[in-house]
Amino acid sequence: MTNTYLKSFLALSIVSLLTSCGSTSSATGGGGLILTPVENIDTTPLKIADLTTSEKNNWGHLDLVADTIPGMSVDKAYDEIIKNRKGTKTIVAVLDSGIDLNHEDLDDVLWTNTKEKAGNNKDDDGNGYIDDIHGYNFLGESYNEQLEYVRMLRLNIGDAATLSKAKAKLDAKYNEALQGKQQYEQILQAVKNADASVKTYLKKDTYTKEDLADIKAADEAMQNNIAILNQMFSIKDSIPEVLKELNDGIKYYSDQLNYNLNKDFNGRLPVGDDAYDISDVNYGNGNPKNRVDDESHGTHVAGIIAAERNNGKGVNGVANNVAIMSIRAVPNGDEYDKDIARGIRYAVDNGARVINGSFGKSFSPKAEWVYEAIKYAADNNVLFVHAAGNDGANLDDPTNGNYPNDQINNGPEMADNVITVGALNPKYGSELVASYSNYGKVNVDIFAPGTDIYSTYPNNEYEYSPGTSMAAPAVAGIAALVMSQYPSLSAAQVKKIILQSGLPIKTTVILGSDGRKSGSLNEISTSGKIANAYNALVLASKVAAGKFQL
Repeated sequence: MTNTYLKSFLALSIVSLLTSCGSTSSATGGGGLILTPVENIDTTPLKIADLTTSEKNNWGHLDLVADTIPGMSVDKAYDEIIKNRKGTKTIVAVLDSGIDLNHEDLDDVLWTNTKEKAGNNKDDDGNGYIDDIHGYNFLGESYNEQLEYVRMLRLNIGDAATLSKAKAKLDAKYNEALQGKQQYEQILQAVKNADASVKTYLKKDTYTKEDLADIKAADEAMQNNIAILNQMFSIKDSIPEVLKELNDGIKYYSDQLNYNLNKDFNGRLPVGDDAYDISDVNYGNGNPKNRVDDESHGTHVAGIIAAERNNGKGVNGVANNVAIMSIRAVPNGDEYDKDIARGIRYAVDNGARVINGSFGKSFSPKAEWVYEAIKYAADNNVLFVHAAGNDGANLDDPTNGNYPNDQINNGPEMADNVITVGALNPKYGSELVASYSNYGKVNVDIFAPGTDIYSTYPNNEYEYSPGTSMAAPAVAGIAALVMSQYPSLSAAQVKKIILQSGLPIKTTVILGSDGRKSGSLNEISTSGKIANAYNALVLASKVAAGKFQL
């Protein structure tokens, strides 16, 4: 954005984050903490459509003051602090749906287990896992899955009250999905019909919004077609993009009806274990690659953290000198508590310093297994970064379950190594927090860029994706960056550094798409801040040098 937009900020104040951090030591090579706008600037709202392609593809790395976009000042950190300082190699585990291990922007940043020999079907290093060269696959060849509360109903897991709650949720969600699928199908057919009519009228295979405006509609049918297509152009830049979006929506609801919400479906059969027996460990394999192209979530997350920087391809990850460990444990449906618990332990035992968990669910019958694994990670100095979830809900409300977390019933933290991350839009003002993002003074620690984040997709492709699933790896990337530059810092210290060094945004934000609900960031998160890589490095340098006590 231009500097004229910056002038619309009515006031700038120095962040009063740390009274002793007015300047940076020579170890960082940078200046003091960055300036933060403190006035609401909704009079000139910044929307994604207003961004240049370069800004849109990289907005999470930009600087709020210099670029007028609420990114994490990643580019500023590299330009002014890191420069050519490579740091220490840091292993980040992506506990997710598997990764495209051959992707051009990820293949050189993969963790490799040098003690294991590929393809010999032996556990060469004695870690309990066979052929785990780049991580481990706890899902075997399975992919589609039920949601946890549907599995609980199928298997009769839980007390009467829990099962009653699960049944009520299934009934509501099934009807929602059925209606959603029907609506998408109706819209798709209307758009296809309008598209075909306009193409015939214009005698063109493609057309623009401007072409539509030039049509002199003589009948009501054509007027209707134009109205439909104009509405679609307000959503996407082209009708083919709209058609893809609608087809994706139909697939999403179809998957829900056929698998996620289908009480008779059993997606675990190909795995062959008892998923509710923590002692049944002889399952899975050493290939943590995505199984189908649609299984893109883990690849996208990995790129946000550590896509190869400045290689002339695709995108730049937040962190440099990182090794990505792929742990495939999240299916197309709800993850199993056993797989998550074992995945966390695998990451810890094999050298990860950071674990990214861009997943979550509302029911967790074996939550204690995951709690114990998180404590194990804390005891071994490993940070766990978790997505807050995409229900637009207040997680401090006990009826809005979100697992895993680091406390029970809004009580004290059971471990000091968990950061839960909410999602931001690329515009400052009342719509800064994404409408889908969960929030909570107790349960959400900090916010980071999450809407329409451009990153790696399978088969050397790149796409935009929104969600707290994208915000969590942004923070995991900052954590890896800090640990790489200052490896003596503990996981607990890095958590505090990220939370304390964020930008304390003062503007009031709308919550969950409801204009009647609003609050400031310090009312809807523990820190009241948005994550900032530059400030995190500044503060980390002082803590590592013993010049500041957290």
